[in-house]
Amino acid sequence: MTDAPILYSFRRCPFAMRARMAIAVSKTPVRLREIILRDKPDTMIEASPKGTVPVLVTEDGVIDESLEVMDWALAQNDPENWLAGKDDALIAECDGDFKHHLDRYKYSTRYEGADRDEHREAGMAFLRKLDERLSGKKFLCGDAPTYADIAIFPFVRQFRIADPDWLDAAKIPNIQKWLSTLMDCELFKSIMKKYPLWKEAGEEFEFPERDARWGVSRGFNRGAHQE
Repeated sequence: MTDAPILYSFRRCPFAMRARMAIAVSKTPVRLREIILRDKPDTMIEASPKGTVPVLVTEDGVIDESLEVMDWALAQNDPENWLAGKDDALIAECDGDFKHHLDRYKYSTRYEGADRDEHREAGMAFLRKLDERLSGKKFLCGDAPTYADIAIFPFVRQFRIADPDWLDAAKIPNIQKWLSTLMDCELFKSIMKKYPLWKEAGEEFEFPERDARWGVSRGFNRGAHQE
């Protein structure tokens, strides 16, 4: 493992989640260093001064954009053909307008003048679009999850966390089923494992774990949602 790339990650960050999911499904080994955003290690800032996660330090350079980390991992190995469903326009809409409204809905007190209800409704416009797209199929690009599902899912999950009861009662049944399926799959549960902070413990971890035996397009085991 000493030659494996280093991955700086924060467990609850949706950008880091989608990167970890791609790395995990590709079974590309990295050395995971868990961080907390309010106390970032100097080594991470030296590698990527912008100070956001994920940060992947490889022998060829630093990758500090989550979609680029996904691309890197799947270029190594794409056993479930995720790249076949790389919908750049849909992902850009998620990362742009939807993320803008998500932040101001979930964290409205951090943004001066933000109207929580207005941003929730604006975010729902994107979810209704996804709900319509999911009509008649299990995932965004067909009957198996692909790049688009994994890139977008962590942000929809964040939107739900802001008010789970409200979203679970909304008239978006396809999104609710899709979200529940992905939250309960073994792949997602595996990448949400808690690790000690690298800055405190000085310990990095092999990721994904060598004995992992999951596939997101197979065997959706039901379980408790990870928060």
